[in-house]
Amino acid sequence: MSLFNGPIVFVDVETTGGHPAKHRVTEIGVVAIDGCELQYEWSSLINPGVSIPTSIQQFTGITDEMVRHAPSFEDLAEELAARFEGRLFVAHNARFDFGFLRNEFRRTGRKLTNRVACTVKLSRALYPEMPRHNLDAVIEKHGLRCEQRHRALPDAQALWGMWQAIRNDRSHDEIEARLSAITHLRSLPAHLPAELADELPEGPGVYRFFGENGALLYVGKAKNIRSRVLQHWQGAANDTKSQQLSELTRRVEWTETAGELGALLLEARWIRELKPLYNRALRGCKQVWTVVVADDGAAPLIAPLDQWPLSFENSDAFGVFKNEAAARKALTGLAREHELCLRMMDLEHSRGSCFAYQVGKCRGACVGKEPLPLHAVRLKLALLPHRLKSWPFAGAVGIRERSFTELEQLHIIDNWRHIATLEAGDELPGRRKPQPFDIDVYKILLRYFNAKARPRIVNWPEADPDVA
Repeated sequence: MSLFNGPIVFVDVETTGGHPAKHRVTEIGVVAIDGCELQYEWSSLINPGVSIPTSIQQFTGITDEMVRHAPSFEDLAEELAARFEGRLFVAHNARFDFGFLRNEFRRTGRKLTNRVACTVKLSRALYPEMPRHNLDAVIEKHGLRCEQRHRALPDAQALWGMWQAIRNDRSHDEIEARLSAITHLRSLPAHLPAELADELPEGPGVYRFFGENGALLYVGKAKNIRSRVLQHWQGAANDTKSQQLSELTRRVEWTETAGELGALLLEARWIRELKPLYNRALRGCKQVWTVVVADDGAAPLIAPLDQWPLSFENSDAFGVFKNEAAARKALTGLAREHELCLRMMDLEHSRGSCFAYQVGKCRGACVGKEPLPLHAVRLKLALLPHRLKSWPFAGAVGIRERSFTELEQLHIIDNWRHIATLEAGDELPGRRKPQPFDIDVYKILLRYFNAKARPRIVNWPEADPDVA
């Protein structure tokens, strides 16, 4: 049966936020066709049962007052099920719209099982030369009209317009082949639900594999959750770890993020806190130590990083060590290599000259032959490859990310520590236990700040210093 010429519904939903499990639908628009013929257009506001965040109201134009007397989703569920029955479900970023409606139907005790086609993926397949494939870009590409963007029915009508445009621009066989490819359900292990491949979202985020009795097996991050999760099963034949996960996984959960940074930060935190069985990297440790060297020539201080602010003044910190003994061992090796004084580095406790000076392996800082500031400079130069970067801001900052599904997150970062991630509608968190220094988070943020694309950084209000 032809997908392109069969019964189809073009669907768009507006919501109270970006997470199907946390947020609700506020409006739905449906355009139904069969072949080339438009059958009907239908839309309705929906009372979500919760307040719509101000930022979402400004974005969509849908206010609390507009939905106050609208029907609930439960009131419309039976009618919508009839409208969708037997039709290809088409939406732009279909996992978003389909995911929200699937959850809304699930709350009413129904299942949504339509075959799904995403017009973002279809546009990418047919027009790879386009730099972007969001709905605005598609509208511009095909010269479409959309009377009111970010409202459900006008956006659904734009998809119907796109469908007609590509009918005139590409052969039926090419379109049918592309549709078949993007709606194909890839094979999954037999013990996982068949609908999982269709439920996995296309955006960035973090996924978790659970085994028997809820044991957490693995945590991973992805730019595209669906593609990355399915890769695990596809690689099972050639990779021992993937094969083991394929055999042991009984449940898959995921959390979508607004961007790759949010996925990296969440993955690092979950691995550090939850200790999944199959994660080897990013495990972190409870406490890490560093070497702090002052400019005045004083002996280096070996200190826990959690007790030392990384906004250095007149000093520098070098290296990350599991414990104090590891730091002392590294310093001792460095001193011997560069003819530094163990006594002036507080690594040897003797009177007079150090033993290394007596055998010609120290330049004499212990007896006044080498000035202490010069000794400090040489020590810093020896440690330079391991220097930690000072926190470059006066205090906490927020880094904004926004996904193509309009999910927006603000990551609160202070002193290289990930404090919290806020979304539209979230309340400001109160005082919590301070986050430990995590070398993996430090490296993630360092790469992010050094990237060519300038991050969207905002100063965090000084009035809220205890957000932790």
